[in-house]
Formats: sequence, structure tokens, C-alpha cells
Amino acid sequence: MIRVLLAEDHPVVRAGLEGLLGGAEDVELVGAAADGEEAVGLAAERSPDVILIDLSMPRLDGIEATRRIVAADPGARVVVLTAFSDRERILGALDAGALGYLLKDAAPEELLGAVRAASRGEAPLAPKAASEVLAARAGRREADLTEREREVLALVAEGLPNKLIAQRLGISEKTVKAHLTRVFERIGVTDRTQAANDERPRRPARPPACRPHRGSATCGSCRGRACACRGPCSCPCRGCCRSGRGSCSCRGCCDGPC
Repeated sequence: MIRVLLAEDHPVVRAGLEGLLGGAEDVELVGAAADGEEAVGLAAERSPDVILIDLSMPRLDGIEATRRIVAADPGARVVVLTAFSDRERILGALDAGALGYLLKDAAPEELLGAVRAASRGEAPLAPKAASEVLAARAGRREADLTEREREVLALVAEGLPNKLIAQRLGISEKTVKAHLTRVFERIGVTDRTQAANDERPRRPARPPACRPHRGSATCGSCRGRACACRGPCSCPCRGCCRSGRGSCSCRGCCDGPC
């Protein structure tokens, strides 16, 4: 039998959840709290197997209640059940020690399945919550990279070999390899194919290719090479972009002073 503690401040919602949990053959409802402080007290008193807790509650919100429950009992299995699906609350709850995160639009069987999963030590996450966790993880990994490492990773995602990356960035192949070694370690991959696949979904679409007489110095496709643009330049100085003078990446290709 799975012993469950419920924490929900809305009486109608709480009554509905009590009926759902009480009607399951393998679930025993050991308490129902109307606020965060009561939930903390009942968790310490009754040692439930799973604690189903709302986030928005009076006296003590669900995140702080979760933090206190887990601090008192590190083995506590707290599952958040809320209407909020924003990244800040999702990550806040999980960082506080919640094992799972569900939304109130979940189907009854989905909710009961999550309670059973949590009792086994699994981490039930609503699809929206899982997406936000993965997005935040990817963002943290990107933040760990230096500007040069991000440049190298972007070029790997374009399919460039080390030799061309080195030429594009004006560095040696040995330096490119050193950057890639650190990038692989920081984003948790083992080869350039995985790195490219990991990077592509987060990269914005590339600007149109820079073509003679049609491109512009700010199109960004020349990246360190002599610019092939000869048409009107879109640099702030409104000069003319001419082949062989400067490069698009530094915007030093204009007749007049930039």
C-alpha cells in the first residue's frame, strides 16, 4: 500500500483529489493539508511514501514546503501537482528537492501512475516540465563554453572539418582540436557528430549566402575571408564593399571611415 500525503489549498480540488486517491486499491491517503506549513508538519508526523503538493498555497508555498520536508527527511518523495508550467517554478521545485512535477490537467490514471512511479523512486515529469528541464540543461552547458569554443562548435554544426575551421578562425588545427576536446567534455558528448546534432536545434537560421554584387558586408557569410560583395554596403557608414578589402566579420571593407 502506498501511503500518500496531499497538500492542496483549494477545498474543491482537494476533495476531488482525496476521492481519486482514496478510490485506488493500492493507495492510502494518510493526510490532507490545506497549506504549506501544515504539509511540513504532517510529513514529519506521518512519514508518507509520497507527498503530492501544490505550489501556490497560503502561509508557506509549495517550493519552500518541499525544501523543508526534504531537509528534514532526505528520502522524502515529493511530487508537485500544479497549474504552473513556467521554467522558473519547475526548476525551483526540482532544485528544492521535488522528485516529480505534474500539471493539473493530467488525466486521473496519469496522476495515479505518477504516484506509483514516485513510490518506486522514479521521477514522474509532465512533458512540459521535462522540456523545460532539458532546455535549461542545454542553456547551462552553453554558458560553460567560451566565445571561441562556441564559434568552433557552430562551425562543427555546419559540417566543416578541422582544417577549414582553423582557416576560418585564423587559428591552427592543433588549437581547433584542443577547443573541441574541451567542448566535448563540457557538453557531454564523445564525437563531433554528437556535438553537431546537439548544437543544430539551438542555432538560428543562417543568413542568405553572400554573393558577388548581391550580398552585403554584414551578411556574416564571409567570416574572416576577403569579402566578395561589390554591391551597396549595409554597414552603418554606408560605404561601398569591395572584394579584397577587409572582411565581413570586422566590417572593415568600406571606402569611408567606419
